Amino acid sequence: MKFEKIAVIGERELVLGFKLIGVTDVFIKNDSEALQTLSELLSSQQYNLIMLSENLRSKMDSNLLRLADTSLKPLVIFIPIPGKEAEQESVERLAKRVLGVDISGLKGN
Repeated sequence: MKFEKIAVIGERELVLGFKLIGVTDVFIKNDSEALQTLSELLSSQQYNLIMLSENLRSKMDSNLLRLADTSLKPLVIFIPIPGKEAEQESVERLAKRVLGVDISGLKGN
């Protein structure tokens, strides 16, 4: 998949790093503004990839979270803020969410 149009939504610390590497569509927003921006970008069908702060995941209602987790165009990726501890998604949970495959039973004893 070629990512022609990329957006980043979140805190200043996260967004500025992507702006420095050339991502032009960056949105520094507080929580409620960020969620509104995400909804607008998802419905616009203009982006192939939307990256947002991991901190926003807990602020999303169940419908928006389900849409973000299952969307393939645009693909939505949650990014932890640099330098802050974040709960990392396990490989098993990621495979189940993205691929729909439960790999937890494949581990050797």
